[in-house]
Order: sequence, then structure tokens, then C-alpha cells
Amino acid sequence: VKLVESGGGSVQAGGSLRLSCEYSLNGYSSHCLGWFRQDSGKEREGVAFIRGDGSTNYADSVKGRFSISKDDAKNTVYLQMNSLKPEDTAMYYCAAVPLLVDAATMTPLECPREGPYDFRGQGTQVTVSA
Repeated sequence: VKLVESGGGSVQAGGSLRLSCEYSLNGYSSHCLGWFRQDSGKEREGVAFIRGDGSTNYADSVKGRFSISKDDAKNTVYLQMNSLKPEDTAMYYCAAVPLLVDAATMTPLECPREGPYDFRGQGTQVTVSA
């Protein structure tokens, strides 16, 4: 499995960035893909994840500002981040988390944003200045 992030950088508050994650899942194609972030001295936070059928799951802190999408033809997951705030500053990691299924109905559950993450990339830094 390979997850490679790109697109981080520095931006002023109110600005936008788009993160990309090129993935190769090699037999783990049913996994959810997405992003978590961590800043020094703060707890890790699952930001946004997407299922294979396109269903998404966002942290309350980013709803309405961030949007996750994926292009299966390019094996790439994107995180469009708008209206960035200083508190969005963190290292952002692309991650793959197992898709869980309701055993009674055999329907997929919402992606578990907080993990555990089976795989993750090396991260890309996002810095938002006031």
C-alpha cells in the first residue's frame, strides 16, 4: 500500500489549499480513504473520509469549509480546504481505514474518521497565518 500526499503550504486566514493523495491500495480497495491531522501539543483529529460509493464523513470543525473527493481513474483523493483558519494549522496525513459493515443488514457504515488507520502517508504541512 502506498499513500503519497502533496499540496500543503502556507496561506493566510481565509485562503484555500487543495491537498492530494495518490494511493495504491493493492487488495485493500474496500478501505475508506481520507485525511487526519495533528499539530504539536494537540490531539489527532480525523478530518474527512470517503467511502468507495462516495459517501463522506467530516469533522464538525471543518463542515462547510472542507470538501473531500476522489478520482478512481487517477487513484487520487483530494481535500479542498476553503476559508482556512489558524486553527487548521497542522500536519495533514492521508490514511486508509477499514470499511465496517452492519452485520445484520450488510450495509456499509460511516467511515470511522478516528481510525484505527491501517495505513498512512508521510504527511504534508499546512500552516495558516492570522
